[in-house]
Amino acid sequence: MFETLTKGFRKARNRFSGVGEIDDKVIDSAIRDIRLSLLEADVDLKLTKEFLARVREKAIGEVVPLSAKSKGKKVKISPSDAFVKICQDELTQMMGPVDTELSMAPKGTPTGVMMVGLNGVGKTTSTAKLARLLEKKGHKPLLVAADVYRPAAVEQLQILGDRLNIPVYSKPGSKETVKICEEAMREARQRRRDLVLFDTAGRQTVDEQLMQELFDIKKTVKPKNIFLVADAMIGQDAVKTAREFHERLNLSGVLLTKLDGDARGGAALSIKEATGAPIKFLGMGEALDKLEEFRPDGLASRILGMGDVVGLVKDFEEVVDTEKAERDAKRMLKGQLSMTDFLEQIRAIKKMGSLSDLMEKLPFFPGGMPDDLNVDDRELVKIESIIQSMTKKERLDVTLFNKQPNRIERVAKGSGREVKDVKGLLERFNTMKDMMGNIGAQAGLMGKIPGMKQLAMANKLKGQLGSGMPGMPGMPGSPMEGLGQEMLQAAVANQGAPGSRKIKSASSKAKAKAKRKQAKKSRKKSRR
Repeated sequence: MFETLTKGFRKARNRFSGVGEIDDKVIDSAIRDIRLSLLEADVDLKLTKEFLARVREKAIGEVVPLSAKSKGKKVKISPSDAFVKICQDELTQMMGPVDTELSMAPKGTPTGVMMVGLNGVGKTTSTAKLARLLEKKGHKPLLVAADVYRPAAVEQLQILGDRLNIPVYSKPGSKETVKICEEAMREARQRRRDLVLFDTAGRQTVDEQLMQELFDIKKTVKPKNIFLVADAMIGQDAVKTAREFHERLNLSGVLLTKLDGDARGGAALSIKEATGAPIKFLGMGEALDKLEEFRPDGLASRILGMGDVVGLVKDFEEVVDTEKAERDAKRMLKGQLSMTDFLEQIRAIKKMGSLSDLMEKLPFFPGGMPDDLNVDDRELVKIESIIQSMTKKERLDVTLFNKQPNRIERVAKGSGREVKDVKGLLERFNTMKDMMGNIGAQAGLMGKIPGMKQLAMANKLKGQLGSGMPGMPGMPGSPMEGLGQEMLQAAVANQGAPGSRKIKSASSKAKAKAKRKQAKKSRKKSRR
């Protein structure tokens, strides 16, 4: 996700590497890299120009302290850090502010939520995902099958409703969408459902018939919320579609889908600016739990290749029993780790989504994810199949494999793997168990997945995670601990302070160069 944008910002940041004095030329080169990536990612041209103008204006003449205090610790700050902070603030402002709340009807009256959009954007699935998310917040949703034109649309919504145990209102055979929606509101009152989500019909393109039908539904049921479901993979077309829907229906917000695919991501940056309607939710996968509330700061951080720890923690809380995790962690830190624990970790990670998406949220790569980093989800399946082929006794006591090597062959055959795969897993498990007291419960597993050897480095990691890993933003004890927003806010607060340096303009650099040249001539004369 956002690979094109991330590469552009990473390249821009690299322009500052090893540069003592940063002038207009360096900033312009960095701006050029960002411009190319924004346009390639389908960000609107006008929006690109405005964004870059704001970044350049703030970067030129910026005073950057050599260090600042964060949580009582002194941290070093470089001009590249300041430039990234400026970019992050501008990205956050462009996509924000945070607005994920629903407008609610007076108590006792069901709140209508109209889901609109073109065919093929994932509207029906997104409607079910949103119902699930709102139910978890304590609401009682009712799904309404108002798409009577697309074949099997009604059946699809009913199947999704059954899976979620959420009621679905439909009227098979009827083509009167306005009447269906009106009767659904009465049904919601009778069943005491406080939210009514209308899965409306779409078209291949925006046309007058579609818009008139949606307008009639809006006029009749008076929904408090109208959300456009937009496909992030169609770039500028998504922005044009959003603008047309907004002009006719006055959208309350936007739900972006397919952000887990090969989306260029430009729509996410452009759609808010083009319509004024806030991005409310992001669809990050096919599963019904893969819908998350939009956080512009988190998305900006991921675009810049700096991870999203807050989003990662939310994902973790979704799939893990916190109290059990704390108990298990205390036991594991004493070296009491079993293959059963290992299996539970794998299953928790799989529930959190794809490994590539998970890695994007980790702050392990300050410069962004390496291009050659190939994360393979199938490796988790392989490990899981090996562990499942073990007996309960073997999972609790892996030393049995050393005492009776023929057990390894049996497990390999049972899991359909090679003997070397089983041996490799046992070796990694034993290494992880030995290191558990120093490096925590997850690094050993994650560090051994193919394509992630950059994270393995077991000997180097040993004893470091507890005290922080230098160069990893936000990790305890690191030079950027707790920084995120705080680090460069401190820099701004210390502008002009002693020991600070300025991002110099070309003219000031020329003056400094002339001064050094004059001083050199003076020294030569004195020697004569």
